Amino acid sequence: MGLLLAGGLGYWLFEALGLEGFSAGIAAEALLVVVVVIWTSSYLFRVVTGRMTYMQQRRRYRSGYDQLTAQQLQERFDAMTPEQQQALMASIAEEETTQASE
Repeated sequence: MGLLLAGGLGYWLFEALGLEGFSAGIAAEALLVVVVVIWTSSYLFRVVTGRMTYMQQRRRYRSGYDQLTAQQLQERFDAMTPEQQQALMASIAEEETTQASE
């Protein structure tokens, strides 16, 4: 709907500037096509570069989530006794060697 209104406004603008009938219509259409091509190109550029609003929100959310999770894990690790910390580290090392051999 907005494109139709923009086309009509462009037609009236070009008529007001002195173009007549078909010339005003062609000029308005040409301007409208240029605007749509630029708009579409900017959208495709944002898609290719990953600068879309959803992707930016997702990156910010993931970054915040990772920081919070790391902080919570560090707090839980610090709350453990030294023996529990050593047992956990040994368990992780054992799991890593098991996964590496597979």
